[in-house]
Amino acid sequence: MSIDLKRSGWAKRALALVVTVAAVASVAACGQMQTADQVAGNADASNASSSCVTKENTDFTGTLRIGWQAIPNADLVVKDQKLLEACLPKAKVEWSQFNSGADTLQAFGAKSLDIALLGSSPTVKAASAPLNLPVQAVWINDVIGEAESLVAKDGITSVKDLKGKTVAVPFGSTSHFSLLSALQNEGLSESDVKLINLDPDKIPAAWQRGEIDAAWVWDPVQSELKKAGAKPVTSSAETAKLGAPTYDLEVASTDFIKTNPSVLETWTAVENHAIKQVAAKDGKAIDSIASQLGIDPDQVKQQLAGYEYPDASEQAKTFADDLPATFKKTAEFLKQQNGIDAVGDSYDSALYADAIEQVAKEN
Repeated sequence: MSIDLKRSGWAKRALALVVTVAAVASVAACGQMQTADQVAGNADASNASSSCVTKENTDFTGTLRIGWQAIPNADLVVKDQKLLEACLPKAKVEWSQFNSGADTLQAFGAKSLDIALLGSSPTVKAASAPLNLPVQAVWINDVIGEAESLVAKDGITSVKDLKGKTVAVPFGSTSHFSLLSALQNEGLSESDVKLINLDPDKIPAAWQRGEIDAAWVWDPVQSELKKAGAKPVTSSAETAKLGAPTYDLEVASTDFIKTNPSVLETWTAVENHAIKQVAAKDGKAIDSIASQLGIDPDQVKQQLAGYEYPDASEQAKTFADDLPATFKKTAEFLKQQNGIDAVGDSYDSALYADAIEQVAKEN
């Protein structure tokens, strides 16, 4: 069953944002996850706060609403170690978990988020018609490589073997973009396969029931499928080599950026501190990620190998030299797939690099 992305999701979702906000708001928040300190047996950890790793910001007294996903990156270190709470002592920091970019876009459309993780493909969707959401990319959580892969049943050893098969992928995600890129590179179209739109947490059950032949997805779901017998076929690292790189980005509401530029600087400095720990595979950072994902530290180390983690200095160059062209190319591809209505003349306005540039100067 081929899916028309424009008709089956994005145009309709744009009209349904207000209706879905209640469901989005019900997604699990930060209070349900033990921190690494709590797992280690620190009885006072629930009330403990880390020391601020940058200049303390006491001017902001409002609420900072952050969306996160179960992806091993600096967000999980910041969340677990309560670094924002330490550096924004007068603020209320709210963390809400999302399963996919589609859900996150709905929350931004309903104005229930200030900043959140979003893949590069859904970020371009957000910045394009019909959504045209007032958001901007403000940070690179990671550059996606082997961490997002196509895994499949025995007998499927290449992308060409997907013809006539049922493939699960979260629609609108970076995995979706990579899958469509891989199909196009092999001369296949969506009509040649049966695409099923599934959130990552629904994919393992569909695999066990025999409803799908393959899936393009990230960890920890990818590892679950491998344990159940799925074999790796290709990955987002390979599609990047073909000219379709993907990123996990942090996207913020334009209104929040304009109103609170100092908060963005504080947030960026905290993330930069954490991403350096992740890139170095620092033990405390690994423990924090393991705690937030509910997996063993050794598994975290394996997952980290599937990503690159650039710091603020590296990101400043990427924002200036690479992302505008990458966004434009992504938009052109999505337009071919009917994922967006039109390609923008430029995607410079979808990027906000001021905070990254400031933090890069200070580090």
